[in-house]
Amino acid sequence: MMDWPAKCAVVIPCLNERLRIGPLVQSAVVHVNTIYVVDDGSTDGTGESALRAGGEVLRHEATRGKGAALRTGWDQARRVGFAWVLTMDGDGQHSPDDIPAFFDCVERTSAALVVGNRMNTAARMPWLRRSVNRWMSRRLSGLAGQELPDSQCGFRLMDLNALANVSIDTTHFEIESEVLLGFVRGGYRVQFIPIRVIYKAEQSKIQPFRDALRWFRWWWRAQRSDGN
Repeated sequence: MMDWPAKCAVVIPCLNERLRIGPLVQSAVVHVNTIYVVDDGSTDGTGESALRAGGEVLRHEATRGKGAALRTGWDQARRVGFAWVLTMDGDGQHSPDDIPAFFDCVERTSAALVVGNRMNTAARMPWLRRSVNRWMSRRLSGLAGQELPDSQCGFRLMDLNALANVSIDTTHFEIESEVLLGFVRGGYRVQFIPIRVIYKAEQSKIQPFRDALRWFRWWWRAQRSDGN
């Protein structure tokens, strides 16, 4: 059995999550030794809260996007020598209590990528997020040639050696689709596990028009690269 606390780092990209990031880090550190909080240009003291809670903060002085923040965290974990990285959103919608299930899935299936699946309890998700996620997941499933039930979930465990072989060009929310399709096309085993759904009063950082346009641009390129 792998020594997960020593071999896996958690990466949390966040923007202006001062009130939520501290409790999240304190709960996640129970399961791993190292948590990288990538502060993507916050102006509310998010980085300071993460430091007080026990996280290591990597800061972007200006906001670059969720994808860019994730890549900063992944690169740091790889440089330090971690074999695996687990990503969580910084707004508190992912429960650290689910982390052991990701580790268990790798032990059972030898998957290179494990993705959280919220769709078994999708009724708890805001209607618009649920509908958009289902639509995107159907498009990606068709392109990948296998079922991808929750393609937009950011709660993921990834093999960093496999991730190094995946071409990543995006810097915003479309990175979740790009990485998932990259693992499938690379021939890596991908598994989904059920996770709990936590939605409170958090404000989504997604910019509907701009991020939809970015996703469709990525989607168009992905289809062309597949010969479709």
